[in-house]
Amino acid sequence: MRHQKAGRKLKRTASHRKATLIALATALLRHKKIRTTVAKAKEARLLAERLITRAKKAVQSEGDKKNVHVRRYVAQYIKDRDVVKELFTEIVPKVLNRTGGYTRVVKLGQRHGDAAEVAILELVDFNTGQEKNTPSEKKKKKEKEAKHIKAVAEAKAEPKF
Repeated sequence: MRHQKAGRKLKRTASHRKATLIALATALLRHKKIRTTVAKAKEARLLAERLITRAKKAVQSEGDKKNVHVRRYVAQYIKDRDVVKELFTEIVPKVLNRTGGYTRVVKLGQRHGDAAEVAILELVDFNTGQEKNTPSEKKKKKEKEAKHIKAVAEAKAEPKF
């Protein structure tokens, strides 16, 4: 029985599991969206949300020494300085008014190779791929396609000597 044993083992040793989750959290903060298995996504979500919450509390308190302490705490997990800087300058200001739930796990189905359940782990306020086209953008796109089709038709119609 596994009473009071939180977390998934992911069939890894403790050090390998820690390294995997840190790599996934770093990739999530860098790219705002990653594709991985459901189990890994759910575990990486816990770490990423913990780091975002810690950074958010430091930014809200505006304490200079506390901010440095939190940056160092986050840097223990996120080894890339650019990602740590991006967390404090881009991600945290966008989620300041949110009380939690900074990430979302969207299940995609099964992977073809090994039938593993696959999911997308993404930051909620960074829906880069789901931006809606405005009517003017759609109109421009249709006009561009029409010009392309017309050019191709004209090229085919010209006699070759």
